[in-house]
Amino acid sequence: MRIKSLAGDRNFYKTVLRTAVPIMLQNGITNFVSLLDNVMVGQTGTEQMSGTAVANQLLFVFSLCIFGVLSGPGIFGAQFFGQGSSEGVRHTFRFKVIAGLAVMTAGISVFLLFGTNLISSYLTGNGDEGDKALILAAGQDYLRIMLIGLVPFTVTQIYASTLRETNHTVLPMVAGLAAVAVNLFLNWALIFGKLGFPAMGVRGAAVATVVSRFAECAIVVIWTHANKGKNPFISGAYRSLAIPGTLVKRILISGLPLAVNEGLWSAGMAVLNLCYSQCGIEVVAATNISSTIFNLFSVIFIALGNSVGIIVGQILGSGDMEKAKETDTRLIVFTVAAGTLTGAIMAACSGIFPSFYNTDQSVRELAGSLIVISGMFMPFAAFMHAAYFTLRSGGRTLITFLFDSAYVWAVTIPFAAVLVNFTELDIIPVYFLCQLADIIKVTTGFILVKKGVWLRDIVSGTEKAS
Repeated sequence: MRIKSLAGDRNFYKTVLRTAVPIMLQNGITNFVSLLDNVMVGQTGTEQMSGTAVANQLLFVFSLCIFGVLSGPGIFGAQFFGQGSSEGVRHTFRFKVIAGLAVMTAGISVFLLFGTNLISSYLTGNGDEGDKALILAAGQDYLRIMLIGLVPFTVTQIYASTLRETNHTVLPMVAGLAAVAVNLFLNWALIFGKLGFPAMGVRGAAVATVVSRFAECAIVVIWTHANKGKNPFISGAYRSLAIPGTLVKRILISGLPLAVNEGLWSAGMAVLNLCYSQCGIEVVAATNISSTIFNLFSVIFIALGNSVGIIVGQILGSGDMEKAKETDTRLIVFTVAAGTLTGAIMAACSGIFPSFYNTDQSVRELAGSLIVISGMFMPFAAFMHAAYFTLRSGGRTLITFLFDSAYVWAVTIPFAAVLVNFTELDIIPVYFLCQLADIIKVTTGFILVKKGVWLRDIVSGTEKAS
């Protein structure tokens, strides 16, 4: 392919940035506040920071399960919007309501029944038993309160995902920024007991997050229903929850592997961190710091990857396969370039961010090393993210399942388990080798995208592989 064809014109980048920047800003500010939240909780002690980190790892699994179950109908929603079918978008929205609330109920039930055991599973590495008890108590306190916030979180995702699929990316961003402001203020007030509020520590951080999620949910839901002209899919959406059986079947066929994939992938990440924690209790704190910084720097390639799913999905819905392929190639190049630049900046700043935390010097140094490794491999992460959304945009969800979560469970986790349990390597080479193993996934993703197996209009039932 000619180099010139890898770059788009000014209109191409305007279209991409119009979709990506609101997502980028929302996620960026959210992750920045998450960093500040992390630092503020860390001021109360390393054990408290580790406890919230473990609880958030479990909540991360829940959030990606919600994302997964909404992604299946979301593929159809983007393509229905590309065809100009408000009725089709409305049906996919109804599917999201039913499926999202079902997963939410199941998730809350699991945490209520098994939350303590799940947190304890991360505390089996070397370390003081008293420290482990403090980490467990902090994690329990945080998780119990955070369960309340899963309700507004789920409702927000149902609405916001449909708004993004219909090119309304600004409103979810505004709602997210408002939630961030509420969360940041209440974190400061409730963690440390400012302005007459009680000093609640870890519990204060959880209360602040829950309140901010209710605020975000209220903004998204009220705006959507107050602007039915801009959101025709919401008109009559709750008059009935009936969905054509044929559409339900098609969503389940395409979406079930996607939902299972997100659940298994997020669970795989939790298990991978569990493997890392076997290297010592300080690894829990260090990986928490590293992952928080990575999440902050990855917002650019994450937003661009999400844009692949939206923009390419809409083009596929219009039936223009050649344009879809050309656009996708340029988006992937743009995403990887952004990931390379931000990864380099992140690695260069590896010694700065850990110094913000009130923790042991050994934890700071370990976190810095993990940040450097994460920055080195960010181009891999950027490509894999873009490739994932490319395959997903054409409804190739079984392939995305094999490409994504099946790889984690079949390759990454066993590899990490062997390194941790059957070698004398410490966490730094273990972490590096696990990141390096993703070259297999990168190669596979490149072949699948290049072959064009994703070039399908799943709404009309046409496809073209090239």
